[in-house]
Amino acid sequence: MNRFARSIAALLALAATSLPLAAQDWPNRPIKMLVGFAPGGGTDVVARLIAQKLTESLGQPVIVENRAGATGTIAAEAMARSTPDGYTILMGHVNSNAIAPMLFKKLAYDAVADFQPITYVGYVPNILVVHPSVTAKTVPELIAELKANPGKMSYASSGVGSTQHLAGEMFQLLTGTSMVHIPYKGSGQAITDLIAGQVQMNFDTMPPVLPHIQGGRIRALAISTPKRLPQLPDLPTFVESGITGFDVTNWYGVFAPSKTPKDIVNRLSVEINKAMNDPATRAKLVDIGTQLGGGTPGEFEAFLKSELTKYGKLGKDAKISID
Repeated sequence: MNRFARSIAALLALAATSLPLAAQDWPNRPIKMLVGFAPGGGTDVVARLIAQKLTESLGQPVIVENRAGATGTIAAEAMARSTPDGYTILMGHVNSNAIAPMLFKKLAYDAVADFQPITYVGYVPNILVVHPSVTAKTVPELIAELKANPGKMSYASSGVGSTQHLAGEMFQLLTGTSMVHIPYKGSGQAITDLIAGQVQMNFDTMPPVLPHIQGGRIRALAISTPKRLPQLPDLPTFVESGITGFDVTNWYGVFAPSKTPKDIVNRLSVEINKAMNDPATRAKLVDIGTQLGGGTPGEFEAFLKSELTKYGKLGKDAKISID
């Protein structure tokens, strides 16, 4: 809470120093917030919660527009090519804004030059889950089982280059194990096949796997948060399980096209921070497992650069390249 308060105060002070005509007149019409995934998914849910509060605070409709496909890169490209006037923004995602730029051989946008970071919203943790047929009850036991059966166990993901895929690759690099990657077109079928025993494990995000963990259809071994979560108080973190350096999460952040006026960017950042700090909105975001971020455009820009470096190294170390 204190971090949110400090961020809002700093941004309000910055915005108050200069209010050009662009800011005084903005917004005077609806704003589009592009989402690179289908309605109902984690990115879409987060975007709609924040868009609702922005509509109230800005006095203009903030309309979520889904442009799903290609791990979010379709929406990212559309926003990067839009007019930098503050009327088209993006609920960005780790896939489109950090992973794809470092792994795809061809991408129609530059993750740094074409984007203006506004605010880091936060992340949803990944959970290592296994089918009940897997005998391991802990991460150390799973590592021992994998080393005894190299290349014989498989893990699902929602596609090549997804966070689930990268989480599996990072896990193998950190533990010296070998698994078979089975990519799907989305989390839905990947989880269905995990429950059916077609694959043995997954590193999926919290929202789609939580009800299946609670229902006993799959078993959770570890979560990628610094501390345990109240939704799963008995589930240890990867660090507690002896795995340090495991850092793959689905994060979200709001972007504008590059060259968007700074006064508009600062105003958006202020209002997004306020939206995330609204008690009702905050409760809903936390309920789906979101670990809230916040902060200034500069802080988000620094975070983005560190993520690009991290995934560039991971792609090189794991020899991942996507045509």
